[in-house]
Amino acid sequence: MNGVQIKICGLFRPEDAQAVNAAMPDYAGFVFYEKSKRNVSPALAGELRAAMDATIRTVGVFVGAPVAQIAALYQNQTISVAQLHGIEDDLTVAALRKAAPGMEIWQAFKVRTEADLLRAEQSRADQVLLDGGAGEGKPFDWRLADAFPRPFILAGGLTPDTIPCAIQTLHPMMVDLSTGVETDGVKDPDKILAAVRAVQTTNAK
Repeated sequence: MNGVQIKICGLFRPEDAQAVNAAMPDYAGFVFYEKSKRNVSPALAGELRAAMDATIRTVGVFVGAPVAQIAALYQNQTISVAQLHGIEDDLTVAALRKAAPGMEIWQAFKVRTEADLLRAEQSRADQVLLDGGAGEGKPFDWRLADAFPRPFILAGGLTPDTIPCAIQTLHPMMVDLSTGVETDGVKDPDKILAAVRAVQTTNAK
């Protein structure tokens, strides 16, 4: 990996696939959670995946979903990464590795206190994501993660304008945006392009 990567999450319209094709982020995410306004069905996610550039890796976002459901989406190549946002534990991670060999597993943690960071540090997932909320577009107190000891993905309240400061302050391996690249609740192609360019420009410094 050269430099910080970027994920655009919460795609749910054909126009969103076109927008990421124009901007070419490293990852794009689908939310498989009925309570989310960005929820997609497996069928719709498959259509969006097929419409996207093959080099963009796709991430499925899950909240307490059955292992079999997650594995099926990996096996039919709708996703290549599972991002866990519920109360999943190390047993869930182990079960996913058995059910879907080769699938990368990320685990998200809502950061409020140092105890949350300790849980993230001890996670057996391949990568951890430090978030300010659950899709609300809220940042956490970045000072808490100043000395976090393992590589991490940063999410929560990021926008194209705040990406440079976030990268220079916390040095994450990846930034993850959803609300921050939307206008009136839907993905904004111009904001997606600006976010990807902000990462590229910061990496080049």
